[in-house]
Amino acid sequence: MNEIHQPVLLQESIQGLNVVPNEKYLDATVGAGGHSCEIIQNGGIVLGLDTDPEVLTIARKTLEECVGKLPLQESSEEVKTERFQLVSGNFANLKDIAEKNDFSLVSGVLFDLGISSFQLDYSTRGFSFRKEQPLDMRMDPGLKVTAADLINGLNEGELYELFTKLGEEPLSRRLARAIVTSRLNKKIETTAQLATLIEQAVGFKGRGVKIHPATRVFQALRIAVNDELNNLKSALPQALEVLKPGGRLVVISFHSLEDRLVKQFFKDAQEKEELFVLTKKPLVPSEKEIQENPRARSAKMRVAEKLR
Repeated sequence: MNEIHQPVLLQESIQGLNVVPNEKYLDATVGAGGHSCEIIQNGGIVLGLDTDPEVLTIARKTLEECVGKLPLQESSEEVKTERFQLVSGNFANLKDIAEKNDFSLVSGVLFDLGISSFQLDYSTRGFSFRKEQPLDMRMDPGLKVTAADLINGLNEGELYELFTKLGEEPLSRRLARAIVTSRLNKKIETTAQLATLIEQAVGFKGRGVKIHPATRVFQALRIAVNDELNNLKSALPQALEVLKPGGRLVVISFHSLEDRLVKQFFKDAQEKEELFVLTKKPLVPSEKEIQENPRARSAKMRVAEKLR
């Protein structure tokens, strides 16, 4: 499970946060804990959020091991318990969670958006089209609507809009029609069913194609099920509120919808003289990092500093 612990743009994000010893940092998407561990190793104190209870279990183990590796004088039981807190929650409620956990003023907020390697490789909730799993895609198992509900419940026009807007899929019309036709005979309940249907609809041969034709559809479904873009829109202003003047906001995104949203928020906040954008262009992974972790290839990182 080593891949779980491969945080993207690790050193760049720590530099972006400008971690100062004994200052507080909010990891809004703690995942397996890789970024938070590095913040702790640099002396920071972390509040980590995640909506996925399975991921939080891994994060706790990661951070306990991380704190245990601190120099002896910094790793007493008292200090260990103070180095991090983990909370089950959605970053759409970031400000409220921060205030309840005494993190209402922090020196940095980090968002590492998208889906974690654990969720792709080890979760059984259907995030990957490469495995036969229920078509679920809920990061928070308490959510009501699953990907199967959307695939089997939306009409052709609604599926077309979903795939176009949230997946930026050029073949949305053809795929929506194929799905509606197929489910007349049998309900679409698994990831393999949906992936195979998409492959047949586009005539996928699997040779010389970098991106599987199901990629954008699965992205659209996951974003819709978890309301990811609306949650991000809600969270970014809250992150600005909990930051101290001089504090840093770092956002790592993995597709153009997220990146455009972050770019526009940064631009608007800079015009209001609330933020100063430190990255004129987003930072991207090095060739070396992409070779070591191919999933990093689409990552873009933007950094801004709070002015007042």
